[in-house]
Amino acid sequence: MSSTDQQPQELYSAREPIFPRRVSGRFRTLKWWIMAITLGIYYITPWLRWDRGPNLPDQAVLVDLANRRFFFFMIEIWPHEFYFVAGLLIMAGLGLFLFTSALGRVWCGYTCPQTVWTDLFILVERWVEGDRNKRVKLWNAKWDARKLRLRMTKWTLWLLIAMATGGAWVFYFTDAPTLLGNLLTFKAHPVAYTTIGVLTATTLVFGGFMREQVCIYMCPWPRIQAAMMDEDTITIGYREWRGEPRGKHRKGPDADKLGDCIDCMACVNVCPMGIDIRDGQQLACITCGLCIDACDDVMAKIGKPRGLIDYMALTDEPLERAGRAPKPIWKHVFRLRTILYTALWSAVGVGLVVALFMRSEISLTVAPVRNPTFVTLSDGSIRNTYDVRLRNKHGEDRPFRISVKGDPSLRVQLEGSAYETVTVPADTTKLQRVYVVAPRGSDPAEAERTEFRFWVEDLSNGERASNDSVFNGRAN
Repeated sequence: MSSTDQQPQELYSAREPIFPRRVSGRFRTLKWWIMAITLGIYYITPWLRWDRGPNLPDQAVLVDLANRRFFFFMIEIWPHEFYFVAGLLIMAGLGLFLFTSALGRVWCGYTCPQTVWTDLFILVERWVEGDRNKRVKLWNAKWDARKLRLRMTKWTLWLLIAMATGGAWVFYFTDAPTLLGNLLTFKAHPVAYTTIGVLTATTLVFGGFMREQVCIYMCPWPRIQAAMMDEDTITIGYREWRGEPRGKHRKGPDADKLGDCIDCMACVNVCPMGIDIRDGQQLACITCGLCIDACDDVMAKIGKPRGLIDYMALTDEPLERAGRAPKPIWKHVFRLRTILYTALWSAVGVGLVVALFMRSEISLTVAPVRNPTFVTLSDGSIRNTYDVRLRNKHGEDRPFRISVKGDPSLRVQLEGSAYETVTVPADTTKLQRVYVVAPRGSDPAEAERTEFRFWVEDLSNGERASNDSVFNGRAN
């Protein structure tokens, strides 16, 4: 055959739409509960109030970008304390490694936002168009008034959910009741409308139309999870030794040669990813457990033991084939890999808690003014200038006293004040210009560099903080 007669190989096939059938069971119930709880937390949290006093916002969870702070109930994180956020991200990553190592892709199957919103969109689709067979029939039907009406109803409900999702997100970044009023009266900043529009579009497209394609083609985690899992990881599998050879007919002389699987396709029809778990572990499987519910229901109807499809570990299969009991679950969960992840996760968590309770309510940062390095005053003394940023984390104004410790000849002068004290407003920072003076003939005045320490004291309760700096003398 000549090269001109050969047909080019197709490297991409069009997506086959997936219409999961409704199923009931313990894992489906668990997913309903998780969906309700996670969506409830997401939509309700911006409206929770927390009284922090007259000078602070009363929104319980708030990312205050204008003032560069993050509020979480009684906890307030300042910009210089971003290590708390970094620590939480590290804990989230280690937690994901831990759960994947122990139980496979349970994050993907139960709590991933893509899974949760896709479940919600499928629920709306099923409510509007019917269960699987009706949706398949409607998909294949020609466009008419009924199909247009059902599709427009479904898409409208999807759009409302997507708008609520995008709207809820922006409420985390400013006072929610105020922003809602501004949005409804078209007084909100254009950034708010743009953000809502972008998040509405992505939620609608990802959850309503792309669905499993996001998990298979866009998400990197299916390709990373293999490094987290081993033969002791508990994940969803098919007991081939028990189910094969599969067959629908259970009567006749060869019926006793068939396995428990009757090839009813129930596990395939309920799968939101459209895969056949009987083909073995696959990248697309999110271990949501719906195939377990479907298969258990069929096994109960035909009088066979449940668990043909179940959560299991690869190391259990040889034992079950030999008629022996599999290892206890705790031996799969508690092994060197998971213990190491747990120890690291706990260490980071304990460190963050300790740092949270040990942090001071006052602090300062010092920036020497280098132009000029020093100034010679009329009496011959040497003066250095510093910009001192004082931070008051209390809910009321506090008087701070600034002093230095090092060479006893150094003395402090505050710009705009005849005293060494300055009042810092509640829960804010104050930039104070401070002069440090060394008398003529003193060691700091004649030396090139003299190390000393700034001290700030809260005169209300005696709390103190310090910062090291350098005094530049005449030898420069």
